[in-house]
Amino acid sequence: MHATVREALGTVAVVTGGSRGIGRAVVERLSRRGHVVVFTYSDDDEAARAVRRDVGSSVVPLRCDVTAPDAPTRILDAAQAHGEVTILVNNAGVTGPIGPLATVSDETIRRVLEVNLTATLRLCREAVTRWQVGDIRSDRSIVNISSVAARTGAPGEYIWYAASKAGVETLTVGLAKEIAPLGARVNAVSPGTTDTAIHARAGRPGRAADVGMRTPMGRAAAPDEIAAAVDWLTTADASYVTGSVISVSGGMP
Repeated sequence: MHATVREALGTVAVVTGGSRGIGRAVVERLSRRGHVVVFTYSDDDEAARAVRRDVGSSVVPLRCDVTAPDAPTRILDAAQAHGEVTILVNNAGVTGPIGPLATVSDETIRRVLEVNLTATLRLCREAVTRWQVGDIRSDRSIVNISSVAARTGAPGEYIWYAASKAGVETLTVGLAKEIAPLGARVNAVSPGTTDTAIHARAGRPGRAADVGMRTPMGRAAAPDEIAAAVDWLTTADASYVTGSVISVSGGMP
């Protein structure tokens, strides 16, 4: 008989980059399941207020640069003020301008790696360090957001972004094995092209529609379609899933 995973409603979830796109969709889903959700955002106060207004008082915005030296402790302290943290979703991510590797600046490479990979590593470390103290809980879950780019390499677009997401997938597999004795699970979701503002920020606002047309399903994903996979991985239904990278890519390899 396997151990039953108890899903403790009222516990706290942390979502980085939760004011828009996939992150906001994850915040909405976790809130509907009864979790208090503390979400970070970098600078758009109005977008963060809109999430709070639309979703309700169970969501708590935290303006924070995830690369700041004190970010991991600040984020987890803010979350623990509302209860036991059982879910961490590392969603915050940037690409930099689209183009071949020869055109990218050191500053862009540094920023992309710091946001996408280093901040994820540091937040995972902080969460795991805290989970090692006290009782073992079987409802603890980390979900990292990767990208289909980790498999394709994104040539001519943002190889540096693809490399950062490949690192996220390696982190996911290794950490899942390392903390399984704590009862905690670590997985990743690898979205295909998704209709969010990240493409406009990279300089190609029409990219989602263009690339989506070339998928077997003939369209880009909606943010909530990615969030559904993230949500499932944090539930008792995924109690035996850890170290997995789940592709949500509309049939793209």
